[in-house]
Amino acid sequence: MKDSMVKKLKGQLFVARAYYPSVAKLPRQDKLSRELKQNIQELERVLSESSTDGDLPPQIAKKLQMMEATIAKAKSFIVDCNNVDKKLRQIYDMTEDEANFHMKQSAFLYQLAVQTMPKSLHCLSMRLTVEYFGSPLNDMELSLAEKYIDPTLHHYVIFSNNVLASSVVINSTVMHAKESRNQVFHVLTDGQNYFAMKLWFLRNTYKEATVQVLNIEHLKLDSHIKATPLYLSLPEEFRVSFLNVDSPPMAPIRTEYISIFSHSHFLLPEIFQNLKKVVVLDDDVIVQQDLSALWSLNMEGKVNGAVQFCSLRLGQLKKYLGGNSYDKKSCAWMSGLNVIDLDRWRELDLTETYRKLMHELAMHEGSSEVVALHASLLSFQDLIYALDGTWLLSGLGHDYGIDIQAISKAAVLHYNGNMKPWLELGIPKYRGYWKKYLNRDDQFLSQCNVNS
Repeated sequence: MKDSMVKKLKGQLFVARAYYPSVAKLPRQDKLSRELKQNIQELERVLSESSTDGDLPPQIAKKLQMMEATIAKAKSFIVDCNNVDKKLRQIYDMTEDEANFHMKQSAFLYQLAVQTMPKSLHCLSMRLTVEYFGSPLNDMELSLAEKYIDPTLHHYVIFSNNVLASSVVINSTVMHAKESRNQVFHVLTDGQNYFAMKLWFLRNTYKEATVQVLNIEHLKLDSHIKATPLYLSLPEEFRVSFLNVDSPPMAPIRTEYISIFSHSHFLLPEIFQNLKKVVVLDDDVIVQQDLSALWSLNMEGKVNGAVQFCSLRLGQLKKYLGGNSYDKKSCAWMSGLNVIDLDRWRELDLTETYRKLMHELAMHEGSSEVVALHASLLSFQDLIYALDGTWLLSGLGHDYGIDIQAISKAAVLHYNGNMKPWLELGIPKYRGYWKKYLNRDDQFLSQCNVNS
């Protein structure tokens, strides 16, 4: 048993506390009472400084023997069992309250950890930003302008405020590409991270691929000239629990994180007016195979090529989607890897469809997250082209039980869930797949202890 000595000490302390009030009332047993009290205080001190067996002092076995001998003496006297029982119940109630407190505290700290940027990544972003304004730069934007809008090239879009994550996505994609010369990556970020991103991708090259960094807040789009300012919104993730469609009634409930397009994704046809097709990659994926075959897909008039998640049907999301305005048997789909036919999107004016849905749903549904899920899924109703399941494997950010063979066969790995690979909370056995695409020689990573 892990930390068995600590657990044994806590058990002995629990028993000693229960006996102490009764022993203290025994006539002519002051010595035993003092001995029991001293042992209790000593174990309390040790346990306040030790949470694992490795933290315990060298003489702890002797202290435990002394406590066991003292408890044995206490048990040899006739004491009022009702008092011992009462004290045990009081200690149990206090321990239960303490356990509940720590569970709530742990849940809060967990949420704080997964939603807060690690100190090392914050350091990296700040150092890059400062360096951007302090160093002469060779900005090649003008010379690459034609490549940014050339529809014959393979264009990838990444929405991200994380320098390291977006770099890993691009590096892993390029590393497995048969030809990197025709690859163009468009990283859309916010004003806070724009200069850090800009410097990073000026300093680092990815074979012959081209990288463009765009500040979404500074884009001038026709539909937003008089509207509210643009802002970066990343893919939304929803934690849903459900029974598989074909599972028996007593089967265990399954939990999945469904990631969907955000508001920013619905600006794609306006941002890239000269392009006909793009592949959208979330910043929590890595690529393990060449993706060039995606560009020759015949999507049969569909708009969004995505891996469908057919163990979850839209009908099982009724509490999120409500109503009857959709096919309840349709499979759920996820972001992560999406092939987007921009010409077909413009032809159907899906952006306007999304805006109308957002407006209508906002009037009837309270939660903005539920509205976003509803609008995003229904905007593509009957317009999803199902990619083969081997293109994308999801769950590496929450599921400890993914088969290693399935991981090795997947073209793209998706770390959807709370335990992202750049966090210390990331699942250790999956983090290695992500870490091998880091540029460990970069001086800023060393200065900010990112590699540690």
